[in-house]
Amino acid sequence: MTALPVQVLHGIYLGLLAGVVPAVVAFALGFLFRYVVGLTVPAFGVVVLGIALAGVNGGLLAFADPTITQAANSATLVVAVLVVTMLTLYTHAVGDRLGADLPRRITLRGLRDRTLNADVVDLVGGHSRVTVRVVGSVRDVEGYPPLSEPLRAEVRAGAWQFPGDLRLSELEERVADRLRSEFDLQEVAVSVDEHGRANVAAAPPAAGVSKRTPLGKRAVSVETLVPTGMARGDEVAVLADGGRVEGTVVSARSGGEPSAPQPTPEPESVDENAAPVAPSAPTTTGGEGRVTVAVSRADADRLLATDRAPVVVQARGTGREYELLGVLRRAGQRVSRLTLGEDDPLGVAASPEGVREEYGVAVLAVHDGGGWRVAPEPDRALVSGDELFVVGSRADVQRLGEVVA
Repeated sequence: MTALPVQVLHGIYLGLLAGVVPAVVAFALGFLFRYVVGLTVPAFGVVVLGIALAGVNGGLLAFADPTITQAANSATLVVAVLVVTMLTLYTHAVGDRLGADLPRRITLRGLRDRTLNADVVDLVGGHSRVTVRVVGSVRDVEGYPPLSEPLRAEVRAGAWQFPGDLRLSELEERVADRLRSEFDLQEVAVSVDEHGRANVAAAPPAAGVSKRTPLGKRAVSVETLVPTGMARGDEVAVLADGGRVEGTVVSARSGGEPSAPQPTPEPESVDENAAPVAPSAPTTTGGEGRVTVAVSRADADRLLATDRAPVVVQARGTGREYELLGVLRRAGQRVSRLTLGEDDPLGVAASPEGVREEYGVAVLAVHDGGGWRVAPEPDRALVSGDELFVVGSRADVQRLGEVVA
């Protein structure tokens, strides 16, 4: 009769040899069920399946050997079964845990969500900052007119600072928005690498005043005494003969041309340790001049009948909304604007309450074509084409954005 230690070692050997296939199957079942449907396969069922597979596999290997199946060597068979059981339970647990931790959707955007290298991020006042500079030539966008050489050189010389904890996809969106706002570009495509270097393709502005005039408004120019420091976008009141007319400045000039923006240093003269000088918005120098204001159609007729009228700049307040955004960001929350796709991507969660319960994201406002509705009703139906302002953690907002996209 074979000694018990020898039988135990023999059983461990056979268990490892016959347990390979059951272990792989247990891992695959645990992972796939948890990843696809979010369910955990009962461990007892996996063990029964593993023993059955081990019986088939073991029969091909050694379990059918008469010397093993005899009662004298039964300890070998028992140890082998225990080894197969432990292998099956372990690999099933590993697969189940991996299925729970792995992101549900792996997209190109997710692969693009890398972060910046630590050596390009600076600490400024306790906050991480990164300086993004344009490298290479600024390319034209296919299907659009080419950029003028002065505008191309101005974009090429740009340098901007952003938070250093942004993912590359978020950083690219920030750079594109900054380029659109500063240079009034019609279309921008930006690619940023881990070193904060941006490759840019841009299309020139489609028009001048007409592009900056809001839909449904009319732009009217008025001769006036222009205040110093007036800029595009200021809210003003024109004191015309027919009464007070309020509007938004589309353009203004006084004493000749408006003051030029501060030039940005050429890349070869930029101090790597100094903060970049961002181009400032053009402002008026003050004096006699002309102001073009976007107003309603009725007010436009009144201003056209006025040769000259005083212009008063109205206060915009203290910008408490920016303080609110800062509080949300410090709390780890993010605000994002999303548009629902055409295939009902939210399904049963197509309401503000459903979005909060399913994705942990609060819907702040909804635009359905008739205007924005702040704090919509919890059971309001969300349909394709609706625009949403949502707030939540970065991961939750990103997950919702991938779903509705």
